[in-house]
Amino acid sequence: MRLRLLVPALTLLASALAAQGAAPSATARRLAERNAGRYDDTFKRYSKRYFGANFDWRYFKAQGMAESGLDPTARSWVGARGVMQLMPSTFQLIQTRRPEFQSIDDPEWNIAAGIMHDRYLWKLWTSSITEPERPAFMFGSYNAGEGTIARARSAARAQSGDSVSWSHIELVAPTVPRWRYRETLGYVRKIEGNYSTLRRPR
Repeated sequence: MRLRLLVPALTLLASALAAQGAAPSATARRLAERNAGRYDDTFKRYSKRYFGANFDWRYFKAQGMAESGLDPTARSWVGARGVMQLMPSTFQLIQTRRPEFQSIDDPEWNIAAGIMHDRYLWKLWTSSITEPERPAFMFGSYNAGEGTIARARSAARAQSGDSVSWSHIELVAPTVPRWRYRETLGYVRKIEGNYSTLRRPR
């Protein structure tokens, strides 16, 4: 008797769990569709301003997706804010050069400041890292700080010589002190994945 009652109950429970499992994927799909063109004009505008017309703006949208899921209200546990998850101190430093960047919580100024900071990091690596490798160094520096990536590069050079690629950084990462390297390597990979997705025809 108990077994006959238990079987329908388990069937109902399985159906309920399946329905719960389907809901998040449908929600995620709707969210992805809604975000498909979100802030494209802003990313295009400031990519062109700070990197030139030939640089692919989708790199920075991929970064915004990795940072916050393009959420302008996002805040991290360390206090980073907005689409590009800028620290208030970084934003204030950028504001000294660009006073028109009015608020860190305004998506346009947050994105603009994030791309401007990327430009600083890009130029930092211009003389020592070839262009195909430079986006990874730029994004790695955005996440971990340029000093950390410089230390990683020094460790990689000690092993591989003058020519250092991001794959060399990945190899030596566990040996670099004071670096949450798994976070940074995962961050760079996530941007690369987002970028590949954004390049696919819609």
